[in-house]
Amino acid sequence: MLYLIVNWFLSALSLIIVAHIVPGFQVKSFGSALIAALVIGLINSTLGLLLKILTFPLTIVTFGLFLFVINALILLMTSGLVSGFYVQSFGPALIGAVVLTLVTTVLRHLVFA
Repeated sequence: MLYLIVNWFLSALSLIIVAHIVPGFQVKSFGSALIAALVIGLINSTLGLLLKILTFPLTIVTFGLFLFVINALILLMTSGLVSGFYVQSFGPALIGAVVLTLVTTVLRHLVFA
């Protein structure tokens, strides 16, 4: 249980860090980041899973890079659902998806290593 809570906080912190790096990607507060991280997780485990299964052949052909497109779409969906979390368009969402993956990986490695 503690692992899930720490992961949730790290995801929210990652969103705030990405908002400081990527133009067009905004998070108003840590509370908004927590809600956005929760919504991203819920979308990722439901609709995201379905999209990843349906686009598996395209993901194989692009050596996994298409997953960033799916993650960008999930960020855009979350932006429409969570107030205080805003992604301007697909461009910042795509760059944000890449940076978010890198930041989250580094933070998790620092905390759980």
